[in-house]
Amino acid sequence: MPDSPLEPINVPSGRRQSLLAAVMPETLPLSASFLETSPLVREILCNDINDCSSSDDEENHASDSEPEQELGPEDAVLSFHPQGVAFGYGYSTVPLPGVDRPVRNPHEIEESFREEVNLLRDNDILPPKDSHSRHPSIVDRVYQRFSISEQGGQHQIDGATETDPLLETRSIDGPGTPPAAKVHELWDEAVASQKLKTTWQREVKTLVRYSAPLIATFLLHYSVTIGSVLTVGRLGMLELAAVNLATMTASITCYVPVQGLSTCLDTLCSQAYGSGHRHLVGLQAQRMTWLLWLLMVPIAVLWWFSEPILASLVPDLETARLAALYLRILILGMPGVAAFETGKRFVQSQGLFHATTYTLMIGAPLSFLQNWFFAFHLGWNFAGAAMAMAITQNLLPVLLALYVRFVEGSECWNGLTRKAFNNWGPMIKLAFPGMIMIEAQFSVLEILTIAAGQFGTATLAAQSVLVTVTSTAFNIPFPLAIATSTRVANLIGAGLSDAARVTAKVAVAAGCVVGTFNLAILAIFRTSIVRVFTDNQDVIDTASTVMLVCALMEFFDALAAVSHGILRGVGRQAIGGYANLFSYYVVALPIGLSTAFALDWQLSGLWAGLTAGLAVVSALELLYLYNADWEIAVAQAESRMRSEDINGELKPARSQ
Repeated sequence: MPDSPLEPINVPSGRRQSLLAAVMPETLPLSASFLETSPLVREILCNDINDCSSSDDEENHASDSEPEQELGPEDAVLSFHPQGVAFGYGYSTVPLPGVDRPVRNPHEIEESFREEVNLLRDNDILPPKDSHSRHPSIVDRVYQRFSISEQGGQHQIDGATETDPLLETRSIDGPGTPPAAKVHELWDEAVASQKLKTTWQREVKTLVRYSAPLIATFLLHYSVTIGSVLTVGRLGMLELAAVNLATMTASITCYVPVQGLSTCLDTLCSQAYGSGHRHLVGLQAQRMTWLLWLLMVPIAVLWWFSEPILASLVPDLETARLAALYLRILILGMPGVAAFETGKRFVQSQGLFHATTYTLMIGAPLSFLQNWFFAFHLGWNFAGAAMAMAITQNLLPVLLALYVRFVEGSECWNGLTRKAFNNWGPMIKLAFPGMIMIEAQFSVLEILTIAAGQFGTATLAAQSVLVTVTSTAFNIPFPLAIATSTRVANLIGAGLSDAARVTAKVAVAAGCVVGTFNLAILAIFRTSIVRVFTDNQDVIDTASTVMLVCALMEFFDALAAVSHGILRGVGRQAIGGYANLFSYYVVALPIGLSTAFALDWQLSGLWAGLTAGLAVVSALELLYLYNADWEIAVAQAESRMRSEDINGELKPARSQ
């Protein structure tokens, strides 16, 4: 192990050497966050443990630090890098010291063991599970036909026992599965002798299984915004322009900062849960909620008096007035926005990723019903759409709390406590950089929205449609990127660099397929899609023309998302983070603003700039990955795991 977490790891030179490798060397020093838990994280958790060490608390939480009930497969390695995701949060930012260090939970441990068994069966090291218990399906037989094993045989995977690791897991049982100790012994032998191989067919199946439920969840989450835009689009062009201006202003001043500040809970809550101090999970979420609510007071004041500010940014005064009205009503939803962000981290740190899905399955349809009821049935029009959004924002955390209370997750909640008002300093230091990085990324969209407003109300209304459509389309490649990140990181952590490379190739191919699909849909149905949002002919003509540029952008958007997912999986998300910032501010903005105003391309020019930026970032990331030495990523993963063992002050003892 290196003497310092900042010391490069010496690994034999890679498979490829190029000019790019000299500019971005494979032996980049590891950040502190990659090798050891941030001192801030340890300080926060240790302070909270000390605060909760009074006699009353010790009595209530005496069992918290006891080891988990023995699961059997707890030493499985394929959940080395668990990938819990807070829905709605983009991860294309520069990694921050100590952040992004989740601790695997029993759900991920169980899924890790399942994947070990499946890979061993694929390679004929373990016999098939229940091979005579049922006839293979058509999908299984096709998969068998093309699946490659070391000894020339093919074994089926029992699809009925595999569920997405990000949403739900089940125990592996049956006569075909030996004891966990035997599985680990066979696994270590297979890795040492390089017998474990994977195939394109298996990785396609795995990525689909990982990403499909996430795609549904992401689309459910964004459908709340879609419902609001659809509603105001039926009201008129002016209202459609105003909702775009209001939504982007709300995002840049509230929603994005809330997401950025909440990122520290991904580390704090998972570290508390993984270390056995479950009562601290609720404490961390509670503290962050109070902090966010406090910060929303000045934001609410800004929104209430936003009309003159917005009027100075767009030429049409009525658009500014309606946007300010929308923001004033959204103030009512601010508490729910904060509570839902922290609530997502609270359940996801416990491995309960499906809790958010179930919440959205109820909340999203209700948001559409509320839009119709307030805007049309009661005749509140534009204000009704804003009211529906505010109520939905408060409804989602209530539904999530009901799930925790009556279904699962309540063992990490011990009620409101005054201790949530202590120990704020270290948490703010940990959270603030995350807000800055995410804000820097998303502020580009606000700049382009303001620029679009300079070309008139119809253009701003068309921008609203385009932002909604492209954001909806992005909810397909982004979950695919998360699935890719999970799979690559797990394989890298297990020492299977060849298998990780196969997954990366499959993911890039899948990104091309998804990007081409989005491109074709937006190009072929561009006019029909716009007509869903509005019947104003000026808006339809403008949006349908620019949609061709957006269609091309979707191809590069998918490639950029997948390539960044691969970089994240190999622990090189810093490369993608800096590449994103470079593409936005050095490529996208200058090209977009110059073509829009100097060449008079107007809205087409703004989106052409974004397209160019995404083309550059996807090219940079893919070129880096093509020249990467994956063996170094494996060595770094091993160093990280050794560091976790040494610096695991907060980890409970393993079950014996």
